[in-house]
Amino acid sequence: MTETLRDTGFGQTIRFLSGNRLLQFPEEQNPSKWNIYVKNPQVLKREESLASDSDEDLGRHGLYSLMSQASRSRSVRDPSLIARTRTGDGPLRIITWAPDDSENPQNWSVAKKMLVSSEIWLLTFSIYIGSAIYTPGIPGAAAHFGISTVAATLGLTVFVLGYGVGPMILSPLSELPAIGRSPTYVVSLFIFVFLNFAVIYATNLGMFLAFRFLTGFFGSPALATGGASMGDIWSPRIRDYMIAIWGAFAISAPVLGPLVGGFAVAAEGWTWTIWQLIWMSGFTLVLLFVLLPETYAPTILSHRAQRIRKITGDANCVAEAELEIQNLSSKDILFEALIRPFQLSFLEPIILLLNLYIALIYGILYIWFEAFPIIFEEKHGFNAGQTGLAFLGIFIGNNVFAIPWYFYWKYHYQTRMFDTNGNIAPECQLPPACVGCICLPISLFWFGWTGNFASVHWVIPIIASMLFSVGGCLIFNSIFTYQAHAYPKYAASVLAGNDFMRSSFGAGFPLFATAMFHNLGVGWACTLLGCLTVLFVPYPFLLWWKGRRIRMASRYARHDI
Repeated sequence: MTETLRDTGFGQTIRFLSGNRLLQFPEEQNPSKWNIYVKNPQVLKREESLASDSDEDLGRHGLYSLMSQASRSRSVRDPSLIARTRTGDGPLRIITWAPDDSENPQNWSVAKKMLVSSEIWLLTFSIYIGSAIYTPGIPGAAAHFGISTVAATLGLTVFVLGYGVGPMILSPLSELPAIGRSPTYVVSLFIFVFLNFAVIYATNLGMFLAFRFLTGFFGSPALATGGASMGDIWSPRIRDYMIAIWGAFAISAPVLGPLVGGFAVAAEGWTWTIWQLIWMSGFTLVLLFVLLPETYAPTILSHRAQRIRKITGDANCVAEAELEIQNLSSKDILFEALIRPFQLSFLEPIILLLNLYIALIYGILYIWFEAFPIIFEEKHGFNAGQTGLAFLGIFIGNNVFAIPWYFYWKYHYQTRMFDTNGNIAPECQLPPACVGCICLPISLFWFGWTGNFASVHWVIPIIASMLFSVGGCLIFNSIFTYQAHAYPKYAASVLAGNDFMRSSFGAGFPLFATAMFHNLGVGWACTLLGCLTVLFVPYPFLLWWKGRRIRMASRYARHDI
C-alpha cells in the first residue's frame, strides 16, 4: 500500500510536507544501492528502438505515445541526433528498471493493476456522462434563458466539441516526462469540477455555453489517453481486453446520463443535472488524488533519475525520456499534436473512411438522445425519468451481450491468428466489425418503424436499440485496435484524429435531430440514418479481405506483417 500511496497526489503532498522523510523510495531508503538502476548507454541501441516498426514498439511506447512519435520523426530527419545524445561532458548513466522492478507498472500485482484501471474507468465515466446527463434538462434550460430548444441543445454540443478539441492540446502534457498521466488527470479534473459551478450559476446563455465548452475541454485528457493508461500497465496480450472495458465505460456514461438526469430534472429542475455531475466528478477527484499512482513509465524513470541526481550530485544520471525530450523542439511537438492528426485523417484513405464511419455512428448515438423523448414521452406518455430508463436497452446491449461476445471471440478464435513471435496482422482485428456493420442498419430500421407508432409496445424499440449498441461496440473496438496495430508509429495522431472527428459529429448531429424526427417522422428519419450506415457495410469486409494490400501501399502503416 505504501508503494501505491507514495506516487499519488496525496503521497507526494505528504513527502513534500515531511521533507521527503516519509513515504521514501528504495534509493532514498538505501542510497548505496542506486547503481542497480543504471544501464550502460552503449547497450541502449536507440537507433533500433527509434526505427522499430513492430508491435513491440507499440507496447514499449504505449498507444498514444506522442512524444516518442515526435522523437522518431525527428531522428529520421536528423541522424546525428542519436550521436549527440550519447556524447557530452562526461559519460551518461542511463537510469532504467532494475530486474523485476516493483515500480515498473508492467510488474505491478494484478490487484494493483485492477485498482488503477478501475480508477481510470470511473474517471472516464464521470466525464463522459457530462454530455448526455444534460439532455433531459434542455427544455428547462431553454425556459430559464428564454431561448429555443435548439439553442439550448448547444449546451450538449459545445461540451462534446470541447472534449474533442481538448486532447489536441492537453493530452501531450501527460507524455512530458516531468508531468506524466496522474497529475494531468487530477489537475484537469479539479478544474472540471469547479468550472461546473460556473455552469450552474451562469447568468446568461453566452456564459453558460462558454463554461460548458471549457468543462468538456478540461475534462478531455482522460477520454483521449485512458486507453493509453491501460497500455501502461497491462501486457499487449491483455491490453485489448482492458481497453474494451474502458470503452464500455465510455459508452455506458452517455447512455446512462439521460436516466440519471431525467429523474433529477423531474424532481428538482435542470440545474440538478449539473449538480449530479459535480458530485460524481468530485468523488472521483478525491479518489484519484489519494489512490492514483503514476502509470507512465518514462515519467516514473524521470522522477527516479531526479532523485538519484540529488543523492549522488551526478548530473549525468538521466532517464532515456529526458534525453529524448531535450532534443525535441516545440515545433516538433506542435506538429505531431496539431497537424499530424489532420494530415493522417484526411490524406490517408484507410483512416479517413474508418474515422468517418466511427464519427457517423457516434453522431447517430447522440441523435438518439433527442429521439427517445419523442418516442417515449410524446407517443407513449413516459415522464422524463421513465424515458431515461428506456436508454437501458443500449446499456444492456453493450455490456451484457457485445462485450462478453467480443471477449469470447478474442480468447477462443483470435488467439489462433498470432504467429510464433506473438504478432498478428491488423486485419485480424476486423471480423467483429463485419458482424457489427450488419447490426446497425437492421437496428435503425427496426427502431424507427416500431417507435413510429404508439400502438407498438414500447419494449420493441428498446430491444431494437440493444442491437444498435451491439453493432456499435463491435465496430468501435475492432477499428480502434486495428488503427493502433496498423499505425503503431503514429498511434497518437491516428487516434487523436479519430477522437476529434467523432466528437465533431457528436456535437453537430443533435442540433438538427429534433426537427428531423418531427418533420420526417421517426420511421423515415431512422430509415435515412439506416441507409447511411448501409453505405459503410462493405468497408469492413473489404478491409478484412484486401486490407494488407492497401496497407502496403501506405507510407505510414506498418509493413512487417
